[in-house]
Amino acid sequence: MEEAISKDGTTIAFDRSGEGPPIVLVGGALADRSAATELAAHLAPRLTAIAFDRRGRGDSGDTAPYAVDREVEDIESLILAAGGKAYVLGHSSGAVLALELARTHPDRITKLALYEPPFIVDGSRSLLPADYVTHLDDLVAAGRRGDAVEFFMTTAVGVPADVVAGMREQPFWSSLESTAHTLAYDGTIMEDTMGGSSAPLRRWASVGVPTLVMDGGASPDWQRHAVRALADVLPDARHQTLEGQDHGPASEVLAPALVEFFLG
Repeated sequence: MEEAISKDGTTIAFDRSGEGPPIVLVGGALADRSAATELAAHLAPRLTAIAFDRRGRGDSGDTAPYAVDREVEDIESLILAAGGKAYVLGHSSGAVLALELARTHPDRITKLALYEPPFIVDGSRSLLPADYVTHLDDLVAAGRRGDAVEFFMTTAVGVPADVVAGMREQPFWSSLESTAHTLAYDGTIMEDTMGGSSAPLRRWASVGVPTLVMDGGASPDWQRHAVRALADVLPDARHQTLEGQDHGPASEVLAPALVEFFLG
């Protein structure tokens, strides 16, 4: 494990592995740096992967108050630790953080890859409750971390309640509960991009970094609509569908697409 210090003094824990140009892997909700281990291994022959614990997770700090800009600065600190410029992959809500970095610090990113940012751009799925973030905070404040994770799973992800009930009996559930307080962070990151319109995506129309925007062929329509809407907004974007994949793409499928885009 290595550490980078973000602009507000927060310690960000990361692992560095592989050979070649650096790529920072920005995970989504509930993921810590261990979630990127397999992908990093598949990238290792060609790229140096930087997998990190987002603030509030794992071995990283969590300086209050939370702000999206602070998470963007966290990624910048990792890029600085890697030499000052890097490729970036953002997955799910992590893709939104990567977009914000590209918008505010385009000189730090060589190329950008995004996998299924969870925007809701039309009526093909239900919207989140207006008090979604507040309710997550309330559940965590009441010590109901498991209920917060369940609320996220059923309401935002769409996992059936009976499936989540089974998940709560599994050994891995405690690790999800440990990062439950960061679910509100992810909700804040998404802001108004889950409101049923593609209009909020126009904030990234100035992002000129070459970008690969990906979805999975087995993902639901609402998710794939969101990816296409984003690709239409970005001025230098290429859209690619990974056939047979969903919101958790297999590393052996995702890695070759990344290598081809970044190094091809």
